[in-house]
Amino acid sequence: MPDEITLTIDGAEVRTRPGTNVLQAALDAGIYIPYLCYYPGMKAFGACRMCVVKFDEGGPPGNQASCTVPAADGMVVSTVADDTKAVRKGIMELLISEHPHGCLTCHRIDLCGPADICLRHVSVNDRCVTCPKNERCELKDTVRYVEMDMDTPLTYNNRHLPQRVADPFWEMDLNLCIVCGRCVRVCDEVRGDSALTFTDRAGRSLIGTSHGTSLLESGCEMCGACIDVCPTGALVERDYKWDKAAKKVATTCSLCPVGCQMALEVDKRGRLIRAAGDLDAAANRGQLCYKGKFGLDFVNNRRRLRKPQVRVDGALAEATWNDAVGVVAERLEEYRDGWFAMLASPNGANEDAYVAQKFARTVMRTNSVDVSSNIRPELFPALGEMLGYQAGTNPTWELEGADGFLVVSSNVTEEQTVAAVPVKKAVRNGASLIVIDPRETELTRYADIWLRPIPGSETALIGGMIRVIVDESLDDHEFLADHCEGADALRNSLWEFDLIRVEAATGIPQDRIRETARLFARAEASATLYGLETIAPDRRNDCVRALVSLSVVTGNVGRPHTGLYPLYPGANEGGARDVGCVPGGLPGYEQVSDPEARSRLEQIWGASLPSAPGLGVRELAEAIRGGQVRAMLISGNSVNFANGQAGDLMGALEELDFLVVVDTFASELTEIADVVLPASTFADRDGTITNLERRVQLVRPAVGSKGDEEADWRIVSRIARRMGASGFDHESAEQVFQEICDAVEVYGGLSYQRLQDRGLQWPCLAADMADTPVLYAADGLDSKARLQAMSMPQAQARSDPAYPLLLARGRLLHDDARPMEIELVGKRNEIRRPDVIELHPEDAGALGVVEGEWVSVVSTTATLRGEARLNGPQKGLVSTTALFGQMATELERSDRPAPMLMVDGLPLVPVRVERLEEAAAD
Repeated sequence: MPDEITLTIDGAEVRTRPGTNVLQAALDAGIYIPYLCYYPGMKAFGACRMCVVKFDEGGPPGNQASCTVPAADGMVVSTVADDTKAVRKGIMELLISEHPHGCLTCHRIDLCGPADICLRHVSVNDRCVTCPKNERCELKDTVRYVEMDMDTPLTYNNRHLPQRVADPFWEMDLNLCIVCGRCVRVCDEVRGDSALTFTDRAGRSLIGTSHGTSLLESGCEMCGACIDVCPTGALVERDYKWDKAAKKVATTCSLCPVGCQMALEVDKRGRLIRAAGDLDAAANRGQLCYKGKFGLDFVNNRRRLRKPQVRVDGALAEATWNDAVGVVAERLEEYRDGWFAMLASPNGANEDAYVAQKFARTVMRTNSVDVSSNIRPELFPALGEMLGYQAGTNPTWELEGADGFLVVSSNVTEEQTVAAVPVKKAVRNGASLIVIDPRETELTRYADIWLRPIPGSETALIGGMIRVIVDESLDDHEFLADHCEGADALRNSLWEFDLIRVEAATGIPQDRIRETARLFARAEASATLYGLETIAPDRRNDCVRALVSLSVVTGNVGRPHTGLYPLYPGANEGGARDVGCVPGGLPGYEQVSDPEARSRLEQIWGASLPSAPGLGVRELAEAIRGGQVRAMLISGNSVNFANGQAGDLMGALEELDFLVVVDTFASELTEIADVVLPASTFADRDGTITNLERRVQLVRPAVGSKGDEEADWRIVSRIARRMGASGFDHESAEQVFQEICDAVEVYGGLSYQRLQDRGLQWPCLAADMADTPVLYAADGLDSKARLQAMSMPQAQARSDPAYPLLLARGRLLHDDARPMEIELVGKRNEIRRPDVIELHPEDAGALGVVEGEWVSVVSTTATLRGEARLNGPQKGLVSTTALFGQMATELERSDRPAPMLMVDGLPLVPVRVERLEEAAAD
């Protein structure tokens, strides 16, 4: 089959790929054919028939829907023949006979406002100015293109259906629906959720929820994809739905590490009113998540910090930048040479993280600098040791073409939502999926095999899988011989992973382990995604080494649709690591202990660097209480300060001598700060962010500051200059990035100019070098994998007798196995569903708990009550599963200024279980 075919459309020669339909071929060539039901990235539907064209040669006779006809070599297509245009007009007459259209055909519509009276002498049924999609309606644009007459011979039939406005974040008005089916198809074909469906009411097709009357019942993930594809006002965002955009700015979302490209719409008052995904973006292909679609209103929040504040006589008082920076500079002088620590924001730009670590090392002379989200630093070192780079190996959307997946301890459908979209799509197309996780997450519903090993035994389970693969000769012998070192050492160490021992350690039957290993190894291209969210820190390094070994042994490295994807929580945590904002690493993943690396940077920075190891976010609470750290600068509030993932850091911070907080909103953190400095948001400033596939992308200002807010790097640079430091006189974020590219070898060929389009994936060593989508390819920079011997891990003991069990909290989109009710509370729907607590029968027997009895699950911070089910998979593990819709309603009604920046994950929690009557008696 040829790589390209050629056809002629309206006299213009068009080249396209075989299999592309005629409509898409025309759109790719810049030739517009009107359409309403078709949408790029989805299958042709052929419902509206607006895209009719005429084939003069090489196509079917008559006027045909161009979205349903594959392009063929030598085709001659006409889109503007008189009979074709007449057919389009007839189709549009039918469409608008059931759609409010009083203003769709009026030449004065641009002059009208919501309060104006129509002056034309024709009957008006409804007016576009009463529709929230006015001025951004695709149907209206199509009506104008087709040149519809002002009068229509068909009677307008109003459906008189009530609006649906009770679900979180969005609204539905089926009176405006043209039943194009885009919303149903994007939900099913692209997102894999099927929350919307076609319904039938009195013989009329409409759109509705697939279960019940609410999206909360249907398993909606609140991604907003249906809103973005709707061509009318039938589906809209609730907030700012009437507002018109004065400008659109392309930028990068900073709420999770997928790095979605989006268009931010800003009204004439400078408010961010909505966001839509960029269809052409390599990182997300037009898709967003609930955070990026509905979680950006914090940009407009009136509670934002606008002025610096300094604590005077126990109270914070507004101050000028000059005075506030002066106080910070003077006080920090006392804490140089190791008494200081710094935490950068995980939502900040590369430029922020780079200047932060440079300040800590050259001005404060300490390596105690980290990102507050870096609670799982063990995700990365083994990648560097065994493969070459501490980063994910392949592009996210290559997952769409994988034949097999292994997902280990990762709630990817919520934490890195859009990265899960190609996984779900591939699985629905036949790819296999293995999930190793004690929690019930959305991907467990898609899994061919879901394993719930004893917590802490994951490495033993993966080692057992490798043992099976080697014993049954399912390994890739050629790949191991050509691209690996240490294969013999690994093979010899596998004797420890006898399946009898592995079964005893993991609680997973031997036959199940064999089945899992065979499924992974026999896939043509398998990808591994891991977050290790439920695995203890001392177990993570060995677990990552085992996962790397599994991928290498099966030849799933260095090829498209394969590879390893570390799923970290912070939006720009990967970029922060790249630029050295971690305690043990310098920019470019050089080690602080390496004298040559320090010497190279000392020449660039003109300052000496400390060699003593620094402290990370997880060590800071203990270090503060031990007197090792007495002053800190923290940028951005973090969920980890309060959820225990960083220890009792929030309590320890109160013991500091001096605390500077750079943040967007007042919080528990600013309440104890000595100086508070106002930070800008991602929508106010420029910079770069690096996502989980190593793609460096631009952040562009859309709104702009309305007070004295500054970008983090500018704030830190001000402090550094006031303390007499040189090298902090950059005038723009672009200048900072140029310095980053000098300091970080793998960024060496990047520049703002080269990033303007869709970003580039490092390594990119020179300006004339292409980027590197797939690491370790045969012609790549480093194709030798360094395998290591493995050892069988010891059983993990529980250390706290007051909380002897572990609670695994799960979350699903939809669960039809258990009853639920939708209750209208005020104006919004809420889910009512009793909790179910899963216990292992032996644990239940020791507690005297019987099936169906109500129990309390008590942790150090919360109590959960529910009905006991004695079907737990492992002794010592307690499980419960909630619905995503419950969290969505909580987020919408939250009074926090930025609730979606503070969404906690689902870590394992030490608990005890009490019979309810005993708990009540206490």
